[in-house]
Amino acid sequence: MNLSIFKKTSILTAVLLLVCSSLAFASTNPGGPSTKGQTNISSTLSYDEVIKILGDIEQSSKGKVEVFTLDQYGKSEAGRSIYAAKVGTGAKKIWIQAQIHGNEKLVTEAALDLLKTYASNKSKDVQKVLAESTLYFIPMYNPDGAEMNTRGTKIMATGKSLDLNRDWTLDGGFAAKESQAVYAYWADVKPDFAIDLHHQGIKQVYGTNEATSFSLGVSLAPNGPTLPAYKNYNDETRQMLAYVYDNLEGYGYTHIDRYQIVDSAKQAGYDIDIKGGVVSAMMMGLNYNGLNPDHHSHPAVFFETKGNTTDGSLGQKSNGYLTKQNYLALKSLVYGYVTGEVYKVDPNHWNDIPAYPLAGYWTDYNGIVPIGESGY
Repeated sequence: MNLSIFKKTSILTAVLLLVCSSLAFASTNPGGPSTKGQTNISSTLSYDEVIKILGDIEQSSKGKVEVFTLDQYGKSEAGRSIYAAKVGTGAKKIWIQAQIHGNEKLVTEAALDLLKTYASNKSKDVQKVLAESTLYFIPMYNPDGAEMNTRGTKIMATGKSLDLNRDWTLDGGFAAKESQAVYAYWADVKPDFAIDLHHQGIKQVYGTNEATSFSLGVSLAPNGPTLPAYKNYNDETRQMLAYVYDNLEGYGYTHIDRYQIVDSAKQAGYDIDIKGGVVSAMMMGLNYNGLNPDHHSHPAVFFETKGNTTDGSLGQKSNGYLTKQNYLALKSLVYGYVTGEVYKVDPNHWNDIPAYPLAGYWTDYNGIVPIGESGY
């Protein structure tokens, strides 16, 4: 297939539709799978339950955890408050966000479990993290989508659905109230590092018959069309995920690979290079409405757990270990970042994480970009 045809705007949509019909993707849209409304969500946390758990954690933490809303920046499209929590007293600022897609629910539980650990655990490792860093949690970025059990949210002014993880575009002009609120808060916090938690569709670890349970990703592909312009982030993001890979390998129940969109017929993969995604915009220093005039930016990575609650690919029996793998990955990466252990990892160890042979880069701005070509 001649990938250069994707540069021709007049036929871009038609070609992409043809490609989609022939590929078995890790997800229909990078960052989350398609939806068919089949999974019972009674065992997952509702918006009100998340609020209650946050309150319980704050109360039991004896002053360590501060829980608050982003109401001063804005509410959701349907008028719900977006809740955040803060813990730690150190200089390093770590941002952890979950459930930007409303049907990706187990990651919220993992984020809350980690917050509970920092609220009550007195181990030396935890105390070191709290002394040297401050962590900012947004456990349910998309409360409206969570309540509707949909990937995106509904824009009240137009009635249209929107993927909140495609709304932080470089030209600004956010469509969703959630985007404006979280962005304004991010611009005030100015984190040093971010972790974004997601679910994905079903795929196999390359070269095996094992279903992937956990994928490690960077939304601006390492050594891809965009990220090499940010040399430190190109290395840092690979070091961080290679560190997580090494720490999770020994747990036995995880089948880990790198996040890709996969052509299973050709046994080839596409790394994503998404400029409209939240953590991509963070890495590129988005300055929306003059709120980030110094173009503050930082490295960011994301985790993807298999399945979601609207395509029938999650079951209650697997929920526990899927939540735990996120918790363990989060805890290990935060500790490795705070202690500096991640920077002892060879960035090229990233290449040892299982992945399909690279066929190109799947973008939200220029179709598929062939290897070696700039995305601009």
